[in-house]
Amino acid sequence: MGDTATAPEPGPAPRPAQGPGPGADADPGLYGPASVTWHCHGDPMMWIAGVRALYLQALHPRAVRGVMENSDFRRDAWGRLLRTADFVGTLTYGTTEAAERAGSRVRAIHRKLSATDPGTGDRFPVDDPELLLWIHCAQIDSFLHVLRRSGVRLTAAQADRYVDENRVNARLVGLDPADVPADAAGLAAYFERIRPELAAGPDAHAVDDFLRAPPIHPLLVPGRNLLWRPLAGLAYGSLPGWAHQLYGRPAPAPRSTSRRLRLTGRVLRTIPAGLRWKLPPGHILKAMRRMGPGSRPSPYTLRTSAAILDRPGRA
Repeated sequence: MGDTATAPEPGPAPRPAQGPGPGADADPGLYGPASVTWHCHGDPMMWIAGVRALYLQALHPRAVRGVMENSDFRRDAWGRLLRTADFVGTLTYGTTEAAERAGSRVRAIHRKLSATDPGTGDRFPVDDPELLLWIHCAQIDSFLHVLRRSGVRLTAAQADRYVDENRVNARLVGLDPADVPADAAGLAAYFERIRPELAAGPDAHAVDDFLRAPPIHPLLVPGRNLLWRPLAGLAYGSLPGWAHQLYGRPAPAPRSTSRRLRLTGRVLRTIPAGLRWKLPPGHILKAMRRMGPGSRPSPYTLRTSAAILDRPGRA
């Protein structure tokens, strides 16, 4: 593992052709405007996808125990979610130096941490490659699933590119890219293999309880019930059927969940992107200033590139 890769690491996406302007000689980072990831990660449904990833990740007893023992999840869950979003934003839209620095920082933190297996009582390192792979795959599956199901029209080829591109992300957290699924079929095969190891123990139910009703100031409870609870319920509803069975509580019918995801996506996408992207830490606006206006993340760009790349005789 680590530095013993047997296959070439996925490199940054190719730079788009540019003329004179602010992006002519700019560093596109690890992905760049020519990548599928660049355009997907600017979508507002990524927040719901992130909550789905938390639900999914909590079903691995060792992975969730590592979180519980090494962070005050109940008191700092919002901070953890925001730090994860900041990390994903830095890797997607930051410079190469910023992304590599963020990855180095995460690897250094994980190297120092360990936790106790809830079944055997054995100590294990938090940066165990099997655990890192689970966290990565649960995240990428959630991002891809929610985006497509909510109306982002990715072709099969683009979905495969998205999975492959994010092996760069896996490298930065300490994985050998050769051991990480490189397409949607490989991602599905990974979940088939890992399912016997998954369970909803006390830690998973603690995560579930928190996500359903996170503790907040009493005056904010009505807002939480009105805004947060439906979104968290939508994230839970988008989980695969086997995850619902493990959690042991019912989920809406798949058709109902799909309709709600599409409706929620349409509503959130009516919020002007420039306004959404002003929220801290503003990775997308910084990237656009660096790369130029042609780098704007857009579903239209994805549809246009699909028409070019996926016509007969092309990739």
